Amino acid sequence: MNDFLPDTAPGFDQPIAVLKHCHGRIRKQLATLERLLSHLPEHGADEQARQAAGAVLKYFEKAAHLHHEDEEQDLIPMLRAVAQGDDAATLQALVPVILQDHKDMDALWQDLHEQLAGIADGSASVLSASSVQRFTQRYTSHMDREESMVAPMALRLFSSAQMRQLGEAMARRRGIGDGNGGTPATPVGDAVAGLRKDYGQANLDEDDVLDDPMLQFTRWFEQALKAQVNEPNAMNVATVGLDGRPSSRIVLVKQFDERGFTWYTNYDSRKGEELRAHPHAALLFFWSELERQVRIEGRVETTSAEESDKYFHSRPLKSRLSAIASQQSAPIANRAALEQNYEAVEAEAGDSPARPANWGGFRLVPERIEFWQGRRSRFHDRIVYTRQEDGSWTRHRLQP
Repeated sequence: MNDFLPDTAPGFDQPIAVLKHCHGRIRKQLATLERLLSHLPEHGADEQARQAAGAVLKYFEKAAHLHHEDEEQDLIPMLRAVAQGDDAATLQALVPVILQDHKDMDALWQDLHEQLAGIADGSASVLSASSVQRFTQRYTSHMDREESMVAPMALRLFSSAQMRQLGEAMARRRGIGDGNGGTPATPVGDAVAGLRKDYGQANLDEDDVLDDPMLQFTRWFEQALKAQVNEPNAMNVATVGLDGRPSSRIVLVKQFDERGFTWYTNYDSRKGEELRAHPHAALLFFWSELERQVRIEGRVETTSAEESDKYFHSRPLKSRLSAIASQQSAPIANRAALEQNYEAVEAEAGDSPARPANWGGFRLVPERIEFWQGRRSRFHDRIVYTRQEDGSWTRHRLQP
């Protein structure tokens, strides 16, 4: 249904040819959308349909916005700087139309994105013919307008130096140096400012969320599991030291319920010592595949010995031995010394080692939970819950 092999693209020493090549790739994705319309009623969201939907999603999420930025941030300003007479008048009338096209196409894509995401993950098999038609017609007329008027003007007006300037800007936007295999035009540390992904998979409305934030978290966690998010149980734990300075690390949540969020560790580790001194922490779950994050703040308590024992003995034997052998966060000479400690514990502990007294669980009892959904142009959705003194929750929207 879709040609997944990329065409050979011109180099960035031919920037107008690159832009036209992008139009060719867009036309292929539009053709795929139209073939999906006829394929889905007969075959549903089969493997072929899922791959095709995924390919269209990938292109319009990762590549199309770069093409729009090429035009808005480089091509159009450069043309305005050199155009005179009739060319300047043409640009004055044409540019507002092009910029409005970009906004309209982004809006049309939002509707299509949700439909295609469902097809790609196999949870839906319906694609709106009217949505596809509007999107295709708007993109097609937009590309025809640029190819008949903008590209010829650039080819006629730009000097070789200006073409090189345009090509280098387009290459930098994609993080690929000068486009000809040379060294990057700007240091990587500076180039990160141009790295961006525009989010748009979903929205988050006050009327859509549940009254209980723990139930809302459960709903989102189940969706992360269904979407096969990479390690959805990984969370950042931020603590504060005796000196008032923060520190953070990634750990795995091992249980969450109405009581809070539980993880296990060595109580003598840095985070353990910091939590004893300042029993408050912040957690962060980031599920990039769903363009979501959840921020959680609250006080921290230790789990009971019975809970810690139960979890410790559920772990694989080698993980239990590692917990005994490692004095977490303490310096050690080298890896060999660490391995020797493990071997000594392995020789003595047997098949059922007891849980060390300095190893167990922490539970964060949430006082504030924020659900964050990525949206277009960094205009994100943020809904925050705050626990009241009587244990109830209030919620409101935060500005992005």
